[in-house]
Amino acid sequence: LWASLSPSYPHCVLTHHILVACLTISLSLLPVSLSLSGEGFDQSPIRRSFKSKVLVHYPESTDHHPHLCSYAREPLFHSFTITADDGTRTYGFVHTFYERVTNPRITTAMQTLFQMHRVEHQASSSASSPSSSYGSSPSACSMESLLSSLDGSDADSLAGGGGGSPCPGCTASFDPASDTLYGSKALCLLMPLPFLQAARNFLSQLYQAVMSPAAPPLPLESYIHNVLYEVPLPPPGRSLRFHGVQGPIVCQQPDATDLPLGEYPLGDAFALLGVDNVVRLLTCVLLEMQVLLYSRDLQCLMTVAEGITCLLFPFQWQHIYLPILPGPLLHLLDAPVPFLMGLQRRDGVQRSSLNLPHEATLCFVDIDNRSLEVPEGLPSFPDQDQLAQELREVLLRYGVTSQPASSPPPPASPSPRPPASLVLEDLIEDRQNGNLGGEELAVLERLQALACRGRCLTGPLEDREQKELRSAKMNVELREVVAGRLAAVFGRYEEFVSHSASDLDSWLSNPEGTCSFHKGSFLSIQPVSHLHFLSRFLETSMFLAFVDRKLISRWVDSEPLQRLFDQRLERGRGVPQGPPGCQKGPALFEPVQTGEQRLLKTDHTAIHPHLLDMRIGQGLHQPGFFPTLQADVLSRHCSFRRRNLCYSRLLDPSPSAVTQTHREFVYGLLNECRLKTKRLLVERIGKESLEAGGPGDLSGLQEGTLIQGLCDLLERTWGHGLTLKQGPSTLWSHLLHYQAVRGKSDSPARPSGVCGGHVITVLVFVQRMSEGLSEVALVRAWIHLALEKKLLSKHLKELLSDQELLRQLYRPHAFLLCGEEREQFLFHLLSLNAVDYLCFTRVFTAISIPYRVVIIPMKKLSIAMTTVNPWVCVSGELGNSGVRQIPKNTQEIFFQCQNLGRLSTLQLGQDSGGLLAKCFIECVVVYNEVTGHTYKFPCGRWLGKGVGDGSLERVLIGQLVSPGAEEDSGKLSGTTPAELGSPPQAVQAVLGSLGGRSSTYPESRAQCVFFFQRENLTVLLCGEGGLVQALHKFFLHGLRSNRLFQRNVFVWDFVEKAVVSMDTVDQTDDLPGSESQRMPADSLCHYVHAINDSPRNMGKEGKFQLFLCLGVRDGLISRWLPLLAESPLTPRTFEESACSGTAVLWTPSRGVVHTLHGFTVTLEASLVRGVTL
Repeated sequence: LWASLSPSYPHCVLTHHILVACLTISLSLLPVSLSLSGEGFDQSPIRRSFKSKVLVHYPESTDHHPHLCSYAREPLFHSFTITADDGTRTYGFVHTFYERVTNPRITTAMQTLFQMHRVEHQASSSASSPSSSYGSSPSACSMESLLSSLDGSDADSLAGGGGGSPCPGCTASFDPASDTLYGSKALCLLMPLPFLQAARNFLSQLYQAVMSPAAPPLPLESYIHNVLYEVPLPPPGRSLRFHGVQGPIVCQQPDATDLPLGEYPLGDAFALLGVDNVVRLLTCVLLEMQVLLYSRDLQCLMTVAEGITCLLFPFQWQHIYLPILPGPLLHLLDAPVPFLMGLQRRDGVQRSSLNLPHEATLCFVDIDNRSLEVPEGLPSFPDQDQLAQELREVLLRYGVTSQPASSPPPPASPSPRPPASLVLEDLIEDRQNGNLGGEELAVLERLQALACRGRCLTGPLEDREQKELRSAKMNVELREVVAGRLAAVFGRYEEFVSHSASDLDSWLSNPEGTCSFHKGSFLSIQPVSHLHFLSRFLETSMFLAFVDRKLISRWVDSEPLQRLFDQRLERGRGVPQGPPGCQKGPALFEPVQTGEQRLLKTDHTAIHPHLLDMRIGQGLHQPGFFPTLQADVLSRHCSFRRRNLCYSRLLDPSPSAVTQTHREFVYGLLNECRLKTKRLLVERIGKESLEAGGPGDLSGLQEGTLIQGLCDLLERTWGHGLTLKQGPSTLWSHLLHYQAVRGKSDSPARPSGVCGGHVITVLVFVQRMSEGLSEVALVRAWIHLALEKKLLSKHLKELLSDQELLRQLYRPHAFLLCGEEREQFLFHLLSLNAVDYLCFTRVFTAISIPYRVVIIPMKKLSIAMTTVNPWVCVSGELGNSGVRQIPKNTQEIFFQCQNLGRLSTLQLGQDSGGLLAKCFIECVVVYNEVTGHTYKFPCGRWLGKGVGDGSLERVLIGQLVSPGAEEDSGKLSGTTPAELGSPPQAVQAVLGSLGGRSSTYPESRAQCVFFFQRENLTVLLCGEGGLVQALHKFFLHGLRSNRLFQRNVFVWDFVEKAVVSMDTVDQTDDLPGSESQRMPADSLCHYVHAINDSPRNMGKEGKFQLFLCLGVRDGLISRWLPLLAESPLTPRTFEESACSGTAVLWTPSRGVVHTLHGFTVTLEASLVRGVTL
């Protein structure tokens, strides 16, 4: 029956391989390499690890032996994975137990080792403690073969003979005549899918049969042959029952509409770490950080690793995955790429002694101590508290608490049942399968009647089966909760996938040259609390692979995970949605019920074990000893196609393979640097964002995300091949070594500034910047500052110029010692100088910055500066400097204050000094002494009484000049960067790109709001080409000369006269219109009076600017313009060509400002000037 399924399933056999490994006579007592085992010769021989060998491996037709990882100090069960180059995994399940060593060569060798150890110990002047490291177990096929311990916890591992002689580890002696030595033996199954419970039960029953005084009903070869060759994989959506030595075993595969198979108990993972820690760990994995699990228990490593990866649906881990890291592969801890690996804790090893190379970007999970160390700046998962609460509710329903636990309790081994009951159940299943008939059926019916009377048949579910069913149901519920949260976040992702390629070949030829996902548009519709996490997640490989699979599904069949996620989203669109992730109804419990039904009612039963054609007398049952299996009956050819056992090249421990692996890491780092710098440039220029219909520049959040990724890349690059490190940051460690070699530079001319471009000069400033920052924060500050000063590539090149220091700090395979790739790396970083960044200014907001302000008067009137006593107040995104008085007869002031961010306005004024205290100001220049940024504040106005509009203070709007520009006013040149570009052009670009995309992007209004929220509103209102300037020019057009007013004519004069006219009409109650029509007039009069009553001497142009800003802020300007147009003064104030009709005056202006009513406008304090309305 099942053989007919093999053509439809390429790997349809349940078990691919079975292995037995232990210490052998041929190897004697060959020690494991000390660098791999973490053990020294000063340890007692009974505590050392020795090489072991795979005794049997069926079927034998395989290219490679697997990496078995059994380092048990007591009988236990654990699992592991083998990953191939294509990402497919093979799961191994190991049951380790202990046999009495009977080989005289081994016992004699152990006695000799003890004698040598005693002599060396006595000769030593002082006893040294056993050295340990974070190494794992030995070579590819090794097991920890000999076991004992000096403490009482391991007393059971070594049974003494001769009337209770003391432990040989304690007496430093071993006598084969009186002491008994035990060695470990491991039974291993290799499966294509993680059938954890089935493998555990089969191996446990095999072990119970070995330890039982009574022989099993059939030879062990029959059960092994059955599970290797006669038990198929259950089809998707079906369950299968097959036979172990002592009872039936059930396994099942989920349907295509269910989540993928995941049998590792998530309840144990939550109990080990706690709900909050699991959510934080999930966040680190989703953001593709380097994750290292740490525990004594190997199965705990696998439980947490498999549990956290099964919560990623619909995404998949794309990088190194080694839940148990073998000893020969410890060099992979040096990998400068994201990884998820597990490391076994050695006795006596503390966390502080682990010299891990990438601690700045590492998530370290100490499972035994229930602690989590995450990188700085880890964002929160979307709605993290609500997710944690839902997970707690599921755990509470199943009675699982998240109390600290060293490891989950081992599952109870099923108690052996009488052979008669076992054979009777097999016959009953044969009848159900149609394999019995005639007289056999009659005999079976009589046996059933006798069995019922004797009560030797068990119930439908045993305790073990109930626990497995409960664990499976809890797994499904926990996974559904997390999947529901991710579906709520990415439910509309398809709207932002760009299908720009015409066919598959064109897309494959240039996948990097096409915009696959409109990230800016997607972020614009997300809640603000989600943006920090999502902006980083959208840059991960797992999300990019997810989008790529969606794109490819246009031309080929979509992958199962992608198709399942899309189907779930489609079904969810027709269901009324509650709060995000809230699935308390059928959507959550339906998958649970489906899986429960498959386990309770099996769909198929495999052929039961049967007697094989074996030689009689071989493999006799000896309690406590695993028999020698007959190779001829277990190596037969089977009809099932099975996967050839192979593993990734990463797992090859040979020196040539290790060298090639690190060479590939070098190429990967170089390619990642190329992609990240390209992404920074493209996004900063704004091409992709404009094409998507979003904002034309990259600001704040997205820019910080990309620069954060660049910092992590530099940390991983400097950590590759590092041998000597100070602190958690590898780059900071190199900087400190370089500083020690070259010596500390002299203090700058100004103590708190960065005057030069030398790497140590910047380093000294960062070291003095703040005492509260960690090393990771300090090195990020150094990177941000160097990038903002456009010196990052230059500084790194200077840092790498000391070849002798590099050879001292790094191994030969390190990236920094690969000359050609290093130069290309620096060249890619040099390309970042093409654009301007404000990353240091915006991130490190609490530091003190020195500023220099220079007032530049008109050259012909520069002598007038001697008659004034000016003051300035500089304002930025983060605050203002307060009033700073400039000494008389000078044009420059130097002061230090908390970081003001990007500068926006400058208030310039003078104390009242009579009619002679006046000057014409051309501009004011502010220089940031740390970042080198220069801000130019154009003025072009008089400052003083009796000249111009009589203003004693003005508000100037700043423009950023490229860093490093000449400080001399005559040489100040530069173009305004895209970020501070002409507001009308920026707005036109956004609105124009949104105009033709309303059907494709319904969130266009949200994008426009997002743009105005991020833009510098002060520049949009009052800057060059801003709204205030445009309206001011509009009013000046056609304004009559001084025939009506004396001296110069100002728009504010017209506004004042119009308000006086309205007040006069209002007093005589002649103002037309209803009460609602009179309210705009009342507000206009109220605002104008309040501005005139202000004690600030801001001049008429300043008053008109404040009038327009307040009107825009409060949404009143569109109501005031018609009142001014209908004023009786309008015909007398403006030329006839400018006011041939009132509509010509106010209709266009009102239409422009009316579009601003949908936005929230917040004015800087410098623009309001203390006027409260």
